[in-house]
Amino acid sequence: METNLQSAAQRSTERTSRRSKPSVPLFLAVWALLIGCGVFGTIWYTGQVKAKMTQDIAAQTSQQITAMQKDYDAQLKQMQTQFAGELTKVQGKVDALNELLEFTKDNTNSKTDNSNKLFTQLSQVQKKLAELQKSLDVLK
Repeated sequence: METNLQSAAQRSTERTSRRSKPSVPLFLAVWALLIGCGVFGTIWYTGQVKAKMTQDIAAQTSQQITAMQKDYDAQLKQMQTQFAGELTKVQGKVDALNELLEFTKDNTNSKTDNSNKLFTQLSQVQKKLAELQKSLDVLK
């Protein structure tokens, strides 16, 4: 009977050792599969986050560009209005000087210095008007 018990014990030991040999490669294969799935999941998730961030940044950039463009347009319109007002004022001054000059020419001698002064003032005003006109053209 003892031989039967010993042989039965040896058989059970052999069975467990046989079972553990195939389970090691199976364990390693499952472990490698889990690691591979983890790496694949990480790469996929990183791609999703990158795409989302890119989309968000593009939307923010678009909003900022639109806001800047509206601000620029408002400033440009304001400056054009200011220049148009200044041009109108300068044009009024030029017209007044022209009238004064004509009146002075009609009422003075040929040797009067007043007409020279008026011509000088008129030429200065015309230069300023030309500069303002150039500035307005540049803004447009």
